[in-house]
Amino acid sequence: MSPRRAAALRGGEQSLREHLIATAERLIRERGTAGLTVRLIAREAGVADGVLYNHFADKEELLACALRARVRAVESGLGDLPGAGTATVEENLRAYIVYGMRLHAGILPAFAGLVGQPAVLARFADPGGGGGRPGGDWRDRLLAYLRDERELGRLAPDARIEAAARMIVGVCHEAVTSTFVHGYARPAQPPGDDEVGDLVAAVLDGIAPGRRPGRRPGRRPDRQ
Repeated sequence: MSPRRAAALRGGEQSLREHLIATAERLIRERGTAGLTVRLIAREAGVADGVLYNHFADKEELLACALRARVRAVESGLGDLPGAGTATVEENLRAYIVYGMRLHAGILPAFAGLVGQPAVLARFADPGGGGGRPGGDWRDRLLAYLRDERELGRLAPDARIEAAARMIVGVCHEAVTSTFVHGYARPAQPPGDDEVGDLVAAVLDGIAPGRRPGRRPGRRPDRQ
């Protein structure tokens, strides 16, 4: 099928490059990335195999673009994240944690099949290509949120926000990746209220009796 005819079938709303990315993103959503071939993408897009190489340097570039599209698609369905100074810190941290868990549950299946394809992951993570680590924007926004709350005085001035962010990110990763590491057939489950509440309490209150949040014996506080 010629590029002109492919565009006509789509009503002219997308360029052929965008159509190929959208097709690959749909296949990743439906089938994952394992075994995804140029031939399959071309067939689903309604073009000849060689057409892909008129728009992408190689299969890795196309898959990296499709992964970015997949991440954006998942993020678009998660709603907005709260800003510093709104609601309470506890309520806002709950929102960030739920968002992070749902984000990773949505995008991890796309990356699970790429363990043996480092070239695709490298293309995805290339800053010049508009990529980044999976969920990186959420992690950066969480860290910025904690910094802003500290500046507003709603967190202790010596609060160890880097450590708090790593704790939250780690829990979100663990809750999702465990379903794949242990070979569970069911998808990752959304976090329960008690689970989220316990994590928020651990972050805000600490776990040692009588210790001020954000301080460790013998260590200087973070200087952000």
